[in-house]
Amino acid sequence: MHKLQCNVSFCNASDALDKLRFLSVTEPSLLGDAGELQIRIKPDPDNGTITITDTGIGMTKEELIDCLGTIAQSGTSKFLKALKENKDLGADNGLIGQFGVGFYSAFLVAEKVVVSTKSPRSDKQYVWEAAADSSSYVIREETDPENLIRRGTQITLYLRPDDKYEFSEPARIQGLVKNYSQFVSFPIYTWQEKSRTVEVEEEEEPKEGEEPKPEGEKKKKTKTEKYWDWELANETKPIWMRNPKEVEKDEYHEFYKKTFSEFLDPVAYTHFTTEGEVEFRSVLYIPGMGPLNNEDVVNAKTKNIRLYVKRIFISDDFDGELFPRYLSFVKGVVDSNDLPLNVSREILQESRIVRIMRKRLVRKTFDMIQEISESENKEDYKKLWENFGRFLKLGCIEDSGNHKRLTPLLRFYSSKSEEELISLDDYVENMPENQKAIYYLAADSLKSAKSAPFLEKLVQKDIEVLYLVEPIDEVAIQNLQTYKEKKFVDISKEDLELGDEDEVKERETEQEYNLLCDWIKQQLGDKVAKVQVSKRLSSSPCVLVSGKFGWSANMERLMKAQALGDTASLEFMRGRRILEVNPDHPIVKDLKAACKNAPDSTDAKRAVDLLYDTALISSGFTPDSPAELGNKIYEMMAMALGGRWGRSEDEEAETEVADGDAGESSDASAGEVVEAQVIEPSDVRAESDPWSD
Repeated sequence: MHKLQCNVSFCNASDALDKLRFLSVTEPSLLGDAGELQIRIKPDPDNGTITITDTGIGMTKEELIDCLGTIAQSGTSKFLKALKENKDLGADNGLIGQFGVGFYSAFLVAEKVVVSTKSPRSDKQYVWEAAADSSSYVIREETDPENLIRRGTQITLYLRPDDKYEFSEPARIQGLVKNYSQFVSFPIYTWQEKSRTVEVEEEEEPKEGEEPKPEGEKKKKTKTEKYWDWELANETKPIWMRNPKEVEKDEYHEFYKKTFSEFLDPVAYTHFTTEGEVEFRSVLYIPGMGPLNNEDVVNAKTKNIRLYVKRIFISDDFDGELFPRYLSFVKGVVDSNDLPLNVSREILQESRIVRIMRKRLVRKTFDMIQEISESENKEDYKKLWENFGRFLKLGCIEDSGNHKRLTPLLRFYSSKSEEELISLDDYVENMPENQKAIYYLAADSLKSAKSAPFLEKLVQKDIEVLYLVEPIDEVAIQNLQTYKEKKFVDISKEDLELGDEDEVKERETEQEYNLLCDWIKQQLGDKVAKVQVSKRLSSSPCVLVSGKFGWSANMERLMKAQALGDTASLEFMRGRRILEVNPDHPIVKDLKAACKNAPDSTDAKRAVDLLYDTALISSGFTPDSPAELGNKIYEMMAMALGGRWGRSEDEEAETEVADGDAGESSDASAGEVVEAQVIEPSDVRAESDPWSD
């Protein structure tokens, strides 16, 4: 059956039952002895029909003409209007169909529709009949005793030839009911084929001379037989319609597993009703496991939220209308009384009601996550963070309006907490009084962050540094900018202020090393923007820091790894590099002496090049030519190790000969041409010669 027709048929039947239940409060005689309030659906694949029967209020002949004889005439809408006018009775907002066009959607799949109805206020049963290709309809009185019903309405759809086998399949009907009308408040029964095991007596022919065994003494065997019977299709009750105080934790978990086909319990759930300008009920869950595919992290189009309008399923196909992309992992149901039943994607995108619903759903989700983060059981939030921490960091980038709700939820490793994640609140609480900023370092791994030279002085001064080791971390923090009036500061960038500098001593040191800095800058040329004395080093000789407004080494590495990276933009966004030297390190002191006493020394210049390349790697940058860097290291090793532990006389002689030959060949190439010596091939073959015949 077509989705729209499925919804409309069940809505009409549900409304008819609701009206009868409401009116029977003041007129009990309307119920009579026609049985319980229910809906039954019976498909007939052979004849291509579907029959939907309800035991609701039914219609008189006048109501048939008024409601079915006029398109866009809603009986439910009129009923609600009458209730509102009668203030003593009040209005029943549980009624669904109020638009008047839904009934005619039956002709999307049916070539003929027959409606047989009996109102408890009338002694007669009437039949309304119309064909899809006709502009008229027929109303007649039902006189066939076999077709009489005690109360309610029976709709028979005569399906089109192309659709009758597909839409009259009992399994298809059962699936549609479970998907779209699972939570209708009245029982819905479908006609289904079932099987059962029965015992039957075996027929045995008596042997010659034997008398047949009496009926009770024959052997019995079991066999499976098929039969047709009614089956309840909507067993699951709408848990969101109940009072949260009356629902047990196990019931919430069971509902979650059934509705979303999950096998793990959720980490948390929240059940709430929103009243006022917009009314809706909702149950939201945080799953027990994160997405297995990384693409799901950035995919806003999920089927995690099921939207209902007055318990009728409308859609689970959303593209950020109810939840932002970074909260797309949240699962749940939302049931609104204010949205129209025929809600479309366009209505969802433009509806003011939906915008208000989204705002409240997001706020309730944050409240739920915040409650877990503050609970005594730290393992629950640890599990949530492992599964969905990336989503929350994405929220820092995409939703500036909710930064105040997001930042307390973030967790990071730090220089003082390398094993356990800490919150920003923990960091601020542990800050010294004179610390004015929140310091962080972005790296590709926790191990790299812990050994980075940028940390040396901060660790020495007992200043905590956050480690940002996931690719999304640095961008997320940059979007936050501040937390509790404390600025986030990247310790891998220039102009790092630690708050306790001795300006006089720093000025003296800078003056002392000005000549060295200028000399190194001259050797390195455009590789660095400038060379300066460092405030952040204690044990390393130097470090390469980024400019204030360019990419850090970590960001540069990430951008280079992008599949569609633009080389031109990489060069433009790459921050200027500044070499900072440690004035207390022996290597720097030696270079200072070289600068003063032998500024043209080849070895000193070679040392500066190697110093820069080493700083490039230790600071997280990638060298332009790793092979060239390797050769420089081998050359320096040879200079450092040559003859230190002694060599044999033969090896030294070979080395001298090799050096001499190299010198002679270079002299020959520069001057006279040395005649090549021709070696004749030997006619003598060894026994082990592999090239012998």
